[in-house]
Amino acid sequence: MTEMRYEAPTTLDDAVALLADSKGSTTVLAGGTDVLVQIHMDLIEPDLIVDIKNIKELTAIKKEKGGYRFGAAVSGVELMDHEDFCQTWPGVMDGVKLIGSIQVKGRASVGGNVCNASPAADSVPALIAAGATATIVGPKGKREIPVEEIATGPGQTSLKDGELVVSFFLPNSPAGSGGAYQRFTPRTEMDIAVVGVGINLTLGDDGVCSAAKVALGAVAEKVLVVEEAAAALVGTQVDEAALDNLAAAASAACRPIDDKRGTKEYRIKVAGVLARRVALIALERAQGGQK
Repeated sequence: MTEMRYEAPTTLDDAVALLADSKGSTTVLAGGTDVLVQIHMDLIEPDLIVDIKNIKELTAIKKEKGGYRFGAAVSGVELMDHEDFCQTWPGVMDGVKLIGSIQVKGRASVGGNVCNASPAADSVPALIAAGATATIVGPKGKREIPVEEIATGPGQTSLKDGELVVSFFLPNSPAGSGGAYQRFTPRTEMDIAVVGVGINLTLGDDGVCSAAKVALGAVAEKVLVVEEAAAALVGTQVDEAALDNLAAAASAACRPIDDKRGTKEYRIKVAGVLARRVALIALERAQGGQK
């Protein structure tokens, strides 16, 4: 085994240069709660580890024109301690708060949760439902993509060689918008989702849903955006019939696996039940003016 090299750059340019110049396998370390476990289990043997927590752009939380931006290396606890962000995006925080124990959240970052590309990642459906985009930087410059385009399969992403996620941007939602995320797990805490559901919706002045986005986790090789489920809500007052149609569309979109946490049939059933519950929370927040 070759000697492992560790670097902790303080600028984004230096980080990109390190990743671009590396001749062996490289791993980006934000919080390390996934990377260190994978190293200890001999799942990965990187020649170079690039620690990005000392880079200003990756650790900031700020409002900017048109929305809110936070760095890919911001920890879960840092987001939880940011009162305005929590009030503005409670649906996103539903997912962030479920990333491991409080000790894990003290290190774990949303960027790591996204780029680890687990189909069951808790922050991802909530971010996708909220319309989040990611800023990615690499040797060929900067690009912006929707969060749903990052993971391509379990442990696989669309990031090119030398690229890293710098930040996430959440665009301002119209008045009357609300979002929520819930998961189902065999245990109440410290477990991996059997199913996770993120939903954002917007109500018009008449109480009719004018827009919606539905994202399902742990029911396919990556988080699914289910347009049919969103369409079941739009044009309705999110009544019983709409909720029934939402549940049916969510279940129909699932293509899960059997594992020790649940069978395919069980996951498909739970997806519909959970989508219904999450929609009601999002509806309540929309009626209260939250997101």
